[in-house]
Formats: sequence, C-alpha cells, structure tokens
Amino acid sequence: MTAEEPNRRTELIRSAGRLFHEQGYAATTIRDIAAAVGMRSGSPFYHFKSKQEILKAVVLEGLNSALAGMAAVTREKLGPRETFRGLIRAHLRTILEHGGDFVPVLLYEWRSLSDESRAEIVALKNRYEAVWQKTLKDLKKAGLIRADAKLSRLLIFGALNWTAQWYRPDGAHSIDDIADQTAELFLCPGRAPTSRRRARPAAG
Repeated sequence: MTAEEPNRRTELIRSAGRLFHEQGYAATTIRDIAAAVGMRSGSPFYHFKSKQEILKAVVLEGLNSALAGMAAVTREKLGPRETFRGLIRAHLRTILEHGGDFVPVLLYEWRSLSDESRAEIVALKNRYEAVWQKTLKDLKKAGLIRADAKLSRLLIFGALNWTAQWYRPDGAHSIDDIADQTAELFLCPGRAPTSRRRARPAAG
C-alpha cells in the first residue's frame, strides 16, 4: 500500500457520501464516484469490493467520528449540564466540520445495506444514543429538563442534524455559539451554572 492509498480511500468515501446524499444511493453509479475524485471508472474497486461496501464505509466513517467526539466529552467526567453542552458541540462538529453527508445517508439509505452490515451499524448507533440517553436522564433527575428523555433526544438530534442544511462557516454564528444556544433552548430556565451567574451588588 502506498502513502497515497489511504487518502484516496478517504476521498472516495467523502465523495460517495456527498453523491449518495445529493442523488440517492440507487441513482449513483461507481462511474459517478470515480469521476468525482478523478479516477477511471473501475478504480474504486481497488479499494472496495462493491458500491454497497462504499455505502457502509460512508456511514461507518461518520458514526466512528461521532463516537470519537462523544468519547472525548465523556472522558472529562463533567456534570450533566456541561456533558450535555459538550455532546451537542461534538455532534455539531462531526456534522459541520467533518462533513455531515453520512447523516442523511444513514437515515435514508441504510436499508440498501446487507443485514450483517445493518446490524453492525445499529450496534454503533445504539452505543452513541445510550450516552445521550443517560445524560438526558441525569438532566431530568436534576430538574434541568422537563420533557421525556427519549423524546428530548429525538428532538435534539432532529434540530442538530438539520443544521447541515443552513450552517455556513462564514455565517453569523460559530459552531460553539450554535451549541450553546441549542443547549439553552432545551435546558430549563433559571438554573444557570454558577460560572455564568453574576454577583449581586451589595445592599446599601
């Protein structure tokens, strides 16, 4: 394997993800994917056995990136509020900095995978969602959210995943700003963390 081969494989995965997102898996050909990275039509088969294997790689790259971001947050052993903020920020970075094409591909194209591949992806997805679920249950127990934890997770994922449709790197809001404001939308008011509370002026 040459030094360029891992990079070419990554290019194929990212380009395929974009095409699957824009055109749909069924309508995208190997020739389309090869052309997007300047390869001959048969060259992708040097890296992947089939188009379905490329689809699996697109979804796995996205999920593994999301899991790595999540692990970095949980290693910090923060309280539920700051863990929640960190998870939101990590999720947004996975989508907006590393390419969020895998999200719609996962949502709409994963049925094109084999049963074995779907089972592998579901296992990773469940690991990711379990950490969110625990964090949201901790928030509810602390009185920091009122809604059902599972419903909250579904609503939050919907809101975060949709940012890929409108976010622009040169826009008015940074990823950190969007993350902070998203957290405030879901957290109960009147429970600001101590670091954000301002000291009251002395009486008299």
